[in-house]
Amino acid sequence: MAVILITGGARSGKSTRAEARARSFPGQPVYLATAEALDGEMQERIARHRARRGTDWIEREVPLDLVSALLSTDGDGARLVDCLTLWLSNLVHAARDWERDVRELADALPRLNSPVVLVTNEVGLGIVPDNALARSFRDAAGIMNQIIAGVADEVEFVVAGLPMKLK
Repeated sequence: MAVILITGGARSGKSTRAEARARSFPGQPVYLATAEALDGEMQERIARHRARRGTDWIEREVPLDLVSALLSTDGDGARLVDCLTLWLSNLVHAARDWERDVRELADALPRLNSPVVLVTNEVGLGIVPDNALARSFRDAAGIMNQIIAGVADEVEFVVAGLPMKLK
């Protein structure tokens, strides 16, 4: 079993890399989508991702209960979680205890049998946000990424479509 975390900036090629990694394992891959199509722009993004992936994936929409989805699909093909940053945003928006949920995920990942590839955004490389909410979210994302990277077997940073192995 492998836990692979793939991080990078917006439009860096993270998802494409993660899809290739998940497909490299035997079995039919499972796509755990954390995005919600709440507006037209997000609907279009989701449609582009689906079109690129093709139809050989089992797809589950998982805006909040990620650990339950990972447990219920364990023993099948590799799972691709795209993405942790949107999952975190969903948790914050739902007023959930995001730190508890992240720690629950970190505790569950090493116990799973099937591979898991997780996509996340590196949001802390830009300018300091100008408002408290954005700074709080940036900090939460950084903490989450550190926790999940700590339990991952492999960590890659994708820049301009090129992966760099960090762990």
